[in-house]
This record gives sequence, C-alpha cells and structure tokens, in this order.
Amino acid sequence: MVRDLSTTLCGVELDNPVIPASGTFGFGAEMSEIYDLDILGSISFKGTTLEPRFGNPTPRIAECRSGMINSVGLQNPGIDAVIGHELPELRKRFHKPIIANISGFSIEEYTECCRKIDAEEQVEIIEVNVSCPNVHNGGMAFGTSPQSAAAVTAAVKAVTTKPVFIKLSPNVTDIVSIARACEDVGADGLTLINTMLGMRIDIARRRPVIANKMGGFSGQAIFPVALRMVYQVANACKIPVIGCGGVATAEDVIEMMMAGASAVQVGAENLRNPFVCKQIIEELPQLMERLGIERLRDIIGVVK
Repeated sequence: MVRDLSTTLCGVELDNPVIPASGTFGFGAEMSEIYDLDILGSISFKGTTLEPRFGNPTPRIAECRSGMINSVGLQNPGIDAVIGHELPELRKRFHKPIIANISGFSIEEYTECCRKIDAEEQVEIIEVNVSCPNVHNGGMAFGTSPQSAAAVTAAVKAVTTKPVFIKLSPNVTDIVSIARACEDVGADGLTLINTMLGMRIDIARRRPVIANKMGGFSGQAIFPVALRMVYQVANACKIPVIGCGGVATAEDVIEMMMAGASAVQVGAENLRNPFVCKQIIEELPQLMERLGIERLRDIIGVVK
C-alpha cells in the first residue's frame, strides 16, 4: 500500500510535512549540492530583515551535549537582496511552496518586509519571527507578551494576502496565552518553538564561550519541551501548528503530528547531519506501515 505523506497548511498543499527550519538551511544553495531539494515538503529560508545584517560578534556558536547554542544575530543580506537574488536562485533549485521567514526590530520593519515578500509568487506562507528584541521597548522580545505578539500579528496581517504563521518563543511563562492572542487578531497559523535561551562558560578562560554571553539553545535536547508546547497550543487554538525544536528522526515527526502539528520543521540536526531531512522523508513510509498509518494527516492531534 502506498502511504500518503501529504499535509495542508492553510490551503497550501505539501507533499510531505518535512521542512528545514529557518537559519539552519540558508537559502538551500549548499544543500542542493548533496541532494535534490524537491524531495522536501517546503523550505523556511533564512530569517530576513529590512536592512542587511552582519550579525553578532564571534564566537557565536557553542557546542553542547545533544545540541548547540547560537548567537548568529540574524545575519542576512536584507529583504531587497533576498527578493532580487536569493529567491530567484532558490527557484532554480526548489520548485515547491516556500516559507519566507521574516524578522524585525520594530513593527514598521516587520510590516515593510512582509509587504514586500507578500508579492513574491513562490512564497506561499509568511513566517514571522517574534523572538526579536523591540528596539522601541527596551529590547524586550516581541514574542514575550501577548500584547506585543498580537500587535505584530495585526500589523502584518493588514499588509499581506498570504497565510501568516507566527513563530513563537519558548522563553515565556505561558505560551498558550501568547498563541491565543495571535490567533485572536488574525494569525493563520503558528510555528513553535524557537530556540531556548542558553549559556556555556569556558572554564579555562573564566568567561562565556559566546561573545554575547547567551544564545539560542537548540538540538535534540529540547524536543520534549517543544513537543509539550506544541501539544498545549494545538489543543488551545483552532489554527494549524508547525512543530519544531529538536526534531531528528521520523519517529519525532510522528510524535509532533500526534501532538497536533500539521507539519514539522527540522533545525539544528541539519548542521549535524546534512542528509537528515531526506532520510526522514525516506523513512516515514516504512514507519507508517509499522504503525498502521495510511495517511499522515489522520494522526494530527490524535493524542488528547
């Protein structure tokens, strides 16, 4: 029997639910040299801001047991260069729906970036990263309060026609209230979780490994936290959820979908094993057969 891996995000049909997460796959150029990107369900490209960003000072990567810390700082060429160069190049390598990941340091920056990317044909979903610091509010991340997350969501929805997914931060006391606030003002979907806040110390030098002291912790170690938050949000909201955080195997994808995710992003594992997305997609049919699953979409949210 042929197993059906397809899924849908706000009317956007995906051949399978596996999506490389933003910031771990660039714009696909390097990965396209080692496998055919068209095997993927979609690609969430590197977080893009209005102006080019060089990112944070180095060192900005620290290895950890079962994960890594990054403080890259949204290094990217800026929205105009992405539209003018990166997207046309990506279209040559990948012929399926693209998810545009957008970041900003003010509501005005979010809206301008989203307005520009909304006009790009192959971009079918806009993913808004609200883990960025609000420069007009003491540097507090937009995604840490229901009010500020909702303000970004409403502003972006006012200038876009494509489905908007808000990517939520786990560094909060109540992720459900933030998810609901985004849903209430029109978010079409939610992606969770972004990285957790972590730190390493170089005990020989007696100083932090990361120049910025702290950074985003990701990798297999955070999977149970991500799964718990996906489960909570999927059960509290009616809009679709993309699950991410520590996903590394086909079994992880099944768990995420059973918890309520309609699709799943693979992040840090791409840096450890560049073939991981391809391997997961190839392993899913055998795993589905073993578990008696005919269609992946039938298991979305089965765990209550």
